[in-house]
Amino acid sequence: MKRIATPDRRELLKAALGTIKTDLAVKNAQYLNLFTGEKYPATIFIHHGFVVHVEDKDLEAGLDNVTEVVDAKGAYIVPGLIDAHVHIESSMLTPRNFAEAVIPTGTTTVVTDPHEVANVAGEEAVRYMHDAGLDLPMRQWINIPSSVPAVPGLEEAGAEFDASVIDRLAKLPNVIGLAEMMDYKGVELGSDRTISMIEAAERNGLYVQGHVPNEFGRNLSAYVVGGPTTDHETRTAAEAKSKLRSGLYLDARESSMAKNIAEIWQGVKDLPWRDRLALCTDDREAADLLTSGHLNHVVQQVIANGMPAIEAVRASSLHAAEELGVTNLGAIAPGYVADFLLVRDLAEFKPEQVYFGGKLVAENGKMVAPIEPKLFEIETRNTVNILPLELEDFQLNAPNGQQDGTVKINVPTYTDYNDSMTRLQVEELPVKDGIVDISADPDLAYVITVNRYGKANKTVGLIRHFGGVEGAVGSTVAHDHHNMMIVYRFPAAAKRVYEALVECGGGISCSDETHLLKTLELPVFGLMTSKNAVETAQEGEAMKKVLQGIGLDTLNPLLRIVTLGLTVIPEFKYSDLGLVDVLASKLMPVFPEQ
Repeated sequence: MKRIATPDRRELLKAALGTIKTDLAVKNAQYLNLFTGEKYPATIFIHHGFVVHVEDKDLEAGLDNVTEVVDAKGAYIVPGLIDAHVHIESSMLTPRNFAEAVIPTGTTTVVTDPHEVANVAGEEAVRYMHDAGLDLPMRQWINIPSSVPAVPGLEEAGAEFDASVIDRLAKLPNVIGLAEMMDYKGVELGSDRTISMIEAAERNGLYVQGHVPNEFGRNLSAYVVGGPTTDHETRTAAEAKSKLRSGLYLDARESSMAKNIAEIWQGVKDLPWRDRLALCTDDREAADLLTSGHLNHVVQQVIANGMPAIEAVRASSLHAAEELGVTNLGAIAPGYVADFLLVRDLAEFKPEQVYFGGKLVAENGKMVAPIEPKLFEIETRNTVNILPLELEDFQLNAPNGQQDGTVKINVPTYTDYNDSMTRLQVEELPVKDGIVDISADPDLAYVITVNRYGKANKTVGLIRHFGGVEGAVGSTVAHDHHNMMIVYRFPAAAKRVYEALVECGGGISCSDETHLLKTLELPVFGLMTSKNAVETAQEGEAMKKVLQGIGLDTLNPLLRIVTLGLTVIPEFKYSDLGLVDVLASKLMPVFPEQ
């Protein structure tokens, strides 16, 4: 168990007793008691950033011994929101620009897994995310990435983490856990790498975050026995109930890509106890942060689906803190950190004021506490190091020099335009002049995955039901290896996209059959930009429209390609090493034995 350090315990004791002048009091507030489930008027006393006393009634008199009195005017006072699992990189914002976007929405603590940048630039990138998140009017806790690469042997990234890395990074002051154990089969089967990393986390006093999609029964039990205590990769009602029954903390997710709240609530709403249900955003774009919000949007969604408002507040704060093992965060009670919000309507959940450590940091959707800009040299490096490619590298050549006829080929097939799950189909396709021809089937596209860390690895295959691509779309944002991936109907269009991404240092690019259309430049690790949330959102939305213009009319065209490299999401994905059978944790040939 952990506690956020108090500056002077004896001083806080005096403030609790009322024998010294207290820094702040909030009067005329509707108080939600997250320990008893009660709601009542209260006055809250705060000193040196900690709650020292909650008076269970409004006090109009007796506030003379307080430096500042805030009148809540009947608003609810609730704890600052805690995002139990987020990848800041998915916002395409640097940590400080991310903070500026989410603090006004009520988020005062995030638990971030920087495995996206770690897969690009290793330990140095994790230290960058840690240092860039310091000295902010919010708490950016770091979980040490375990998935670098996500599944060793199935992909090659820019680094490889083992237990020794955990031991080193655990010494950073804002490290709190070991990030999601995405190699869930490695955990269940007790692989040396996964177990040694979990044991390193435990000896350093870190909790172990999980990632276990669509597992039940003995497989799920084995995963829990392996050491992870949480899961955010839950998409169905049956999964949600099963995971809570297993004792896992369930981080219910509503991201820019995965909308899981409604289904999860259906699975758990009839359970007598839901004390291990927390909330998270996982991956959320800048545009969504500005238009819908951050964790407050997840709170809105779970209330709209039927969860009692006080339980939603509890799930977004106290449950998350308990999941992390932090004993004085996530509630407004004596001895707890004074992170809190004033909210007029719980269902709408738009904070009027946001306080961090007893200080007003945002009001009416705007920051009032300045965030000092800081520059980091690592943000300026070009991390796209791809060996030269020619037009013929983008062609899918038939095996064994076959020039015509037909050929059987393994084709990963999305089950839905807006899901990341795939199945495998063995198809027989025509061969023309030695090249697999898809011109007669608009639901098929080529896909190339190219190592961007100076190695010659590349894979060319096919994908079905990805969405319309009358040209090419490419990205260096490709969870989790972040090699360059391009989906295309025309090799010449793919080559244009490749050249644009190499030149700008990474991002997302799009071409029609004959012309390069647009590139969203993300030169920070090939994943992020140093621009603020407003500029990033505008550019992201413009890019979406261009992608829709070439036929990619999915729920989220910007991040659709990201799902194609997820070698930990069933069932078949691509890496720079080949076609990956996720459930079997092995590579398989693009062309089955003929």
